[in-house]
Amino acid sequence: MGKRGRGDGETNRKTIERKGILFGMFSSHKQVGSPADVTLLRHKIPGGGKGVIIDQESSRSARLQAMLRARSSRTEAPLPPVVTVVGFAQRQTAAVNMTVHGGELKLSDSAQPAISLERFDPNVPSEGHTSMPEDSVVARAENAETIDDSGKRKADAIVDKHGKDEPPRKRGVAAIKSEYLLGGPHRHNGGDVPRDDRDKVQNDQEHPQDARDRPQDDRDGRQGKRKKQRGQNTARDFGKSSDAIPMCSARAREDEFTPTTCPYKDNCKFTHDIRKYLSEGKRGDLSSFDSKCPVYEALGHCNAGWRCRFAGSHSSEVTREDGRKELILLRQPAKLGGPDAHDPDDDGVGVVNVVPVQQKIAMRKKQVKTPKTDAYIDWLNRTGQGSGDGDRSQKSQNFTTVDSQENQASFKDPPPLPSEKRRLYYGPETPILAPLTTQGNLPFRRLAVDLGAQVTWSEMACAMPLITGEKSEWALMKAHKSETTPPQYTPQTTIVDSYDNSKDLKFGAQISGAKPWLAGKATEILTTYLPNLRAVDLNCGCPIDLIFRQGAGSALMDSPGRLEKILRGMNAVSGDVPITVKIRMGVKDGKPTADRLVERLAFGGPEAHEVGVGAPGVQAITLHGRSRQQRYTRSANWEYISECTALVNSYNKQNAARTDTIREPDARYGSAANNGNIYFIGNGDCYSHEDYYSHIKSSGADSVMVARGALIKPWIFEEIAAGQHLDKSASERLDYIERFARYGLQTWGSDEMGIGTTRRFLLEWLSFACRYVPVGLLERLPPNIQDRPPAYRGRNELETLLSSDNYKDWIKISEMFLGPAHKDFKFEPKHKSNSYESVEAEG
Repeated sequence: MGKRGRGDGETNRKTIERKGILFGMFSSHKQVGSPADVTLLRHKIPGGGKGVIIDQESSRSARLQAMLRARSSRTEAPLPPVVTVVGFAQRQTAAVNMTVHGGELKLSDSAQPAISLERFDPNVPSEGHTSMPEDSVVARAENAETIDDSGKRKADAIVDKHGKDEPPRKRGVAAIKSEYLLGGPHRHNGGDVPRDDRDKVQNDQEHPQDARDRPQDDRDGRQGKRKKQRGQNTARDFGKSSDAIPMCSARAREDEFTPTTCPYKDNCKFTHDIRKYLSEGKRGDLSSFDSKCPVYEALGHCNAGWRCRFAGSHSSEVTREDGRKELILLRQPAKLGGPDAHDPDDDGVGVVNVVPVQQKIAMRKKQVKTPKTDAYIDWLNRTGQGSGDGDRSQKSQNFTTVDSQENQASFKDPPPLPSEKRRLYYGPETPILAPLTTQGNLPFRRLAVDLGAQVTWSEMACAMPLITGEKSEWALMKAHKSETTPPQYTPQTTIVDSYDNSKDLKFGAQISGAKPWLAGKATEILTTYLPNLRAVDLNCGCPIDLIFRQGAGSALMDSPGRLEKILRGMNAVSGDVPITVKIRMGVKDGKPTADRLVERLAFGGPEAHEVGVGAPGVQAITLHGRSRQQRYTRSANWEYISECTALVNSYNKQNAARTDTIREPDARYGSAANNGNIYFIGNGDCYSHEDYYSHIKSSGADSVMVARGALIKPWIFEEIAAGQHLDKSASERLDYIERFARYGLQTWGSDEMGIGTTRRFLLEWLSFACRYVPVGLLERLPPNIQDRPPAYRGRNELETLLSSDNYKDWIKISEMFLGPAHKDFKFEPKHKSNSYESVEAEG
């Protein structure tokens, strides 16, 4: 007789109920030699079939249950229940396969052969059986993952409502109807391209990267040799798009006989001869967009002037009284004073949050003061908390702890407290477009708003370049006027006190910073110079190595004290602009820390309570259901997101239950959102309206942030609003590409350089959009963002072209609207999605 297991059945029952999961009931489980003898006494298995026994003390328990919950949301087909026990891990196994065939119950795992326990009728409960609840997660699950004798997982065949077996679902492969499938293992649907060319697409991670992920110093100090660039995207070359004979920017906006305003006059190194420039210096005008300049059509004038590739649509040749012919630029007086009117030096059509060049120069010269941040850092030092540059143990010995009343009075001019800031709102009717590096540019966000995105975020900007006025970083803060309109507001439950939807807007800015003074100064400058900000979000999830090594991004997950100081400082200096934060599950895979961090963000840490300031006052928390180590691979853990949501939802109850009034924090430091609660948003693996609403329902989150799903099909926001799948035709999808090209020209300009920039970012988007498989080609719905399609053809030639993963085909698509690419233009695809090499998922 072997060693007895942990406790008897009654003890196990209490343990299971205390954990809130009572899937089944074992009266006893004991180890009898090897394998174990598990006797099923009080469990009913409706319908027979297959199930899984999960040990609550196993490290894989939560993941297996999350898998079943995710699958249960995709079908109404019943699944025999999961049996959950405690202490079964004494056999060193996390899960066993339970199979019922003809009333015979068998248990097996990766280490032991199947054993027969007892015979019974699974459809007829015996005396004392406890039925499964009707809405049990397990009872709704579609199928369970089995573990064979070799330890490998395999997907079970799907059983539909009528008991009919469907073809087995091949894991990680999109189920495309057979009539559209092509031969060959590769997905590539375009023209013949050498494999080496396709391998230029890097295969590392889903996160779009830029120059911030390359080493700052590329030389080896010991040998003086240039270091080898490591990692992806360290040397992407886009060539250049420029005129053969450059024209002076001052002369480009002047008529032919107008005296030049160029300060260099005849000594200028750029040409002033308009006719020579038009005939020899630039390429011919484009015929797309009906040969009409998108900028001129919107503004009544074109900032590019003669350099515009549509110059013929807003220029003319007139004959003067002396018989001379003059080339002139046309203007539309009716539009010059319109809502989109801009000065010649302004950027784009309908662009807001434009910071003057003089202000950026002042930032570069360190002439811009940040008194609020300086006061906050001084307060940190005087209260003994330090400025956040080091660990808490490294505080200056000159700082002494004072009582809470003196600490609260240390701000001479108290800034707005979190409870006094402008209110935010998040609900099921407010789907959110995630901050997307590279792809989250202004034209794409504008397209997403057209298609129903209710909240948008800028690309992540680093704090130091913002403080020093770098042009490239401040360009990320520009927004379109459509992003300044209020989001949808139709609350189903409670009305948010003091929330004024008419004053709300969609666009917010996301920044990263490793220290309180960095994030504080950046926030203070942003809220001072940008009048159109919904909120400022702190990125605590970026996995990029360079950001992580600096202590920013996901590195802040391991420094909760420093993170709390950063958020409190941002709140102190942002005026009435709310502060939010985006986090991951943790840094290391399998070691989540977000639950503890969420509690700290809701109540404040021990250091805050010592000085009586309570929570840092964030109005919303977004949790990406992956760790930093995962990057963007494997599925997002919505089970863990659900656990963190429950923790946030318990904020008011836990706060009210506190009885230590001496250390009770000031209520004014709590969140202003949602009647004092913190909004909680989930992120990861949202690819359809079914994913969106099932994530909200299963996790209890207020809303869902959509990232890669919006890049693959921007109309996902239309699907969410309509509550149904939309089978977009190839012509509709091409219209969206045309709209992006138009918005790009209106943002970056219609000259050669602007067209090159628009083409580059259009190709970046097409590298995601080509992954879309039309709904009409799929055998089953909803589609899965992790599935890769086999080689297939579309319903017409255009649909086949749009599905090509050959970047040369993407260039062909861009030439439909932007004309032939410049001879010096280059494009190297950023990455080859892991979703086409292995099963993985997004953030």
